[in-house]
Amino acid sequence: MRIAAARVFVSDLGRSAPWYERVLGAQPSASSPDDGYAVFDAGCDLVVEEVGDDSDIPAAQLVGRFTGISFAVDDVAATCRTLRDAGVDVVGEPETQSWGGVLATVADPDGNAVQLVQYP
Repeated sequence: MRIAAARVFVSDLGRSAPWYERVLGAQPSASSPDDGYAVFDAGCDLVVEEVGDDSDIPAAQLVGRFTGISFAVDDVAATCRTLRDAGVDVVGEPETQSWGGVLATVADPDGNAVQLVQYP
C-alpha cells in the first residue's frame, strides 16, 4: 500500500487553491470548482476541498487545523524567509528536531497548518 491522497478542507476554494499552487509549488492536476475541489501533484494527490453547506461534518471541525502534512524543502529557514516576505503566515518558526531535521509550520488562508521539513 501507499498513500494515494491527502485532503485539506477549506472554506473558499477560489482563495485557497491558488495558495497551494503559488506558495507550496504544488502543480494542479485536476479541479472542479463547481464541485468544490482541486487536486495537486505533491508527491501524492493533495486534494483541497471546500466544505459545503451540505457537509455531514461541520466546517469548524474540518477547517483551520493542523493537517499533519509535511512538505520537504532543502532549507527550512530560507524557505520561511521567502514565504514570510510573500505574506505567508509562518506560525511555527524553524526548529531543529532531536532526529536532526528541521521543522517549521505555515498556515494557509483558512489557518490550516502544514509543515515544512528539512531532512538531515
